[in-house]
Amino acid sequence: MNPFANLFYHRPFTGERQSRTVRADLCVYGGTSAGVAAAVQAAKSGLRAVIANPGTHLGGMTSGGLGATDIGNKAAIGGLSRQFYQHMLEYYAGRNQAQWTFEPHVAESLFTQWTETWKVQVFPESFLSKAETSGGKITRLVMENGLRFEAPVFIDATYEGDLMAAAGVSYRVGREANSLYRETLDGVYFGHPDHSFETWVDPFRVEGKPDSGLVWGVSEEEPGFQGQGDGRVQAYNFRICLSKDPDRLPFPEPPAYDPGKYELLARYIRSGVWDAMGLNTPLPNGKTDLNNHGAVSTDMIGFSRGWPDGDYETRERIFQEHFNYDLGMLYFLANDRRVPEEIRAQAGGWGLPRDEFTRTGGWPHQLYIREARRMVSDYVVTESDCRHLRAAKDPVALAAYTMDSHHCRRVVLDGRCVNEGNVEVRPTSPYGISYRSIVPARGECGNLLVPVCLSASHIAYGSIRMEPVFMVLGQSAATAAALALEGGCAVQDVDYGLLRKKLLADGQILEW
Repeated sequence: MNPFANLFYHRPFTGERQSRTVRADLCVYGGTSAGVAAAVQAAKSGLRAVIANPGTHLGGMTSGGLGATDIGNKAAIGGLSRQFYQHMLEYYAGRNQAQWTFEPHVAESLFTQWTETWKVQVFPESFLSKAETSGGKITRLVMENGLRFEAPVFIDATYEGDLMAAAGVSYRVGREANSLYRETLDGVYFGHPDHSFETWVDPFRVEGKPDSGLVWGVSEEEPGFQGQGDGRVQAYNFRICLSKDPDRLPFPEPPAYDPGKYELLARYIRSGVWDAMGLNTPLPNGKTDLNNHGAVSTDMIGFSRGWPDGDYETRERIFQEHFNYDLGMLYFLANDRRVPEEIRAQAGGWGLPRDEFTRTGGWPHQLYIREARRMVSDYVVTESDCRHLRAAKDPVALAAYTMDSHHCRRVVLDGRCVNEGNVEVRPTSPYGISYRSIVPARGECGNLLVPVCLSASHIAYGSIRMEPVFMVLGQSAATAAALALEGGCAVQDVDYGLLRKKLLADGQILEW
């Protein structure tokens, strides 16, 4: 039996279509951590909230392998998000105020507990087919399985912004030119030393022979110039939960294994650099969270571009490509004779835990969509916000992480392989995220809030896009939704003074 038979992003609906209409006060599309926080906050506010979840699991990346929380300043996190990490501490019987590392199944269990406690009904495998609109508002969501959702207000909590796009809201995909918002770190970016080649690695199939073509993973396109805008988004990967437990699952050969895809990695190791598994953060009970590290690792650089606007079939193909690449890399490192014996032994000393992701062979069910669509609203968060060159007057959350982009491409410069796109520049302190950045531009859609694919430039989004911040934004969006319902107004017209008062009462942190 294929242990990965249940590992998919989307499978075509083949069952009997439902004719049911689900009515609620708030419909959240997306079962990410932000989506759960939004629905729970709505329920705490007395609303009937439902989650239309495209996937089969709750929590997105928080329960999908990202057990080592990425966060810039823990003190900037409040509300339900803070409660989540405090609960992790209680679960592991710790003594500090919060715990930021945890096992994936523990995270999903808490999200499920939250929805059950607050009677939030979840509808899994509900993929959006279309959003019906009238008078500048969403009236109904129609799903592939036939389910329909009606509500006076909606929240798009997906990593892709699918509801936002279906409702006709303005958005952008890719890197802006630096000139658009007068930034310095957006667009094409060469020069950051992290996760770049430390040695000369030949990109040609036959080393030293340009006419032999390029090895897999290296782009033929021109390098471009610093700060140039393009349609690329940063690389995706899986955050892989690993274990050294004697009962671990050895890395199996993936269904579509292609050893040729690891020629660059083999050459890099041969040049003297072995760091592909170097970012392996410890989790409780002897597990770790493996993330991309170095020039050639789990990031499938250059292969995420088709995801944001891709249809479900396209995304499923990209999902499986990333799965086969990441598992294939681990299998390659543990078994391929091109890899020195000592490194094979190190890699083979790890495996997949038997008690995580049990329905998918120990492999995470969530692809790390670091960036997809980004709304373009009346307030676009930019590098100027991150650097405190301006400050939003209507903050609904704080962000604090590094202005961070993983690489977007591998290109050839002067006959050698070069990664392009990595940026890591830390803000001086936490900064505010404007309420106007989580609602569409005035006049576009009056009953939709977008806490994940919010209005931000590529480089500012790289600072915002952390799971604790998404949870904060999800909660803030739901509080605003409740106020819009109470006041009978568009989400753009919510009284910020009243919203701020309620957010602070709920333990949110809005100023530094």
